[in-house]
Amino acid sequence: MPFHVFKSTLGKSIGSTERAGAHSVDSWIREMPKSKRRITWFAYFIQGYAIYCLWTRSLVWPLMWPNAMVVFLIALVMYYVGGNLINRMLTAELVRKTQLEADQIAARQIQQTLTPAKVDEVPGYEVETFYRPFREVGGDYFDVIDLDGRRTLFAVADVSGKGMPAALLAANIQALVRSIANLEANPLALARQINKHLCRYTPSDRFATAVFILLNRETGELTWVNAGHNAPIVFGSGSVTALETTGMPLGLFPGAEYEAGTSTLSPGGALLIFTDGLTDSISGENAEKRLGDALADRSADTMFTLKSLIDPNFNEDDVTILLVKRDPDAASNVGLG
Repeated sequence: MPFHVFKSTLGKSIGSTERAGAHSVDSWIREMPKSKRRITWFAYFIQGYAIYCLWTRSLVWPLMWPNAMVVFLIALVMYYVGGNLINRMLTAELVRKTQLEADQIAARQIQQTLTPAKVDEVPGYEVETFYRPFREVGGDYFDVIDLDGRRTLFAVADVSGKGMPAALLAANIQALVRSIANLEANPLALARQINKHLCRYTPSDRFATAVFILLNRETGELTWVNAGHNAPIVFGSGSVTALETTGMPLGLFPGAEYEAGTSTLSPGGALLIFTDGLTDSISGENAEKRLGDALADRSADTMFTLKSLIDPNFNEDDVTILLVKRDPDAASNVGLG
C-alpha cells in the first residue's frame, strides 16, 4: 500500500475514533436521567469490586483489610479505563452502522422512485412486473419505455454483485438506456454504446448482463439483443422460443460485438424476461423444467405461478420478472394506440 494511502486511511480511522469519543460513555452518562446515572455508576462500582475480589481472592470489604483500599481503587480505575475504551470502539462502530443504515434507507427510497411500481399501459398488450431485491437495494434494472411509431422498448439488466455498488451501476444503466432510447431505440445501438460507456467509466470487475427488446406493437415483431443475459422466452400456441445470447455482458470488453435477432409475438402469445435470481431460487434439480411447466399451463395466472416458484430458502439474489402478453384480438385494435 502506498504511504500516502496508508496515511490517509490511518487519519480517517483516528478521526472516526476521536469523533466517537464525543459520544462515549461519559457523554451518555451525563445525558441520562439522574436515576439512570446513579444505576450506571453503581454498576461501575459493583464490577470494580468484582475485579478486586478476583484479584485478592477475598470478599472482604477493602476498608476492613489494611492496604486493600489501594487495590480496590486500582481495580476500579482499570475497569473504568478498559470499559471506556471498549465503549469508544463500540460507539464508533455504532455510528458507522447507523450512518450506513441511513444511507441504505435513502438509497432504497431513491431506487423505488427509479423502479416503476406500475408501468404504462401498452395498447394491445398486458404487461406485468415483479421486482424483489435481495438486500435493501438491488442490482437489477427493468424498464418499459413507450416510443413513437407504435413501438415499446423492454429493458432488463442484472449487475454483478449486490447492495449499494450494484444499485448505483443499475441506476447508471437506467439513465443511459433512457437517454439513448430517446435518440436511437435500436437495441443494437443501445448495447454497443452502453458497453463502451461502462468499459470506460466503471471498475474492471463490474459488469452487467442485459437484454433489450424493441416491440412493434402493430405487428408483434421483436428486435432484440441479449448481452450475456438469461434467454427471454416467447411462448404460446404450443411453441416456445428462447432469445439466446448474441453478445458478451456489458462492461467487459470495449470492442465487444453484438448481433440483433428478430422474433414475433403472435396474438395470444407471451414474452417472459427475467433475471437469474428467479431460476436460482427455484428448488429442485431441474429449475428450467419447472419454469417451462409453469409457462405451459396457460389456464393459470402465469405471474402468480412464477412468483410461487420462488423458494425463500434458495433465494439469494435479486429477482426480476417482466411478463408481456399480447391480446388474442390485438391485431384488430392495436391501431388505436
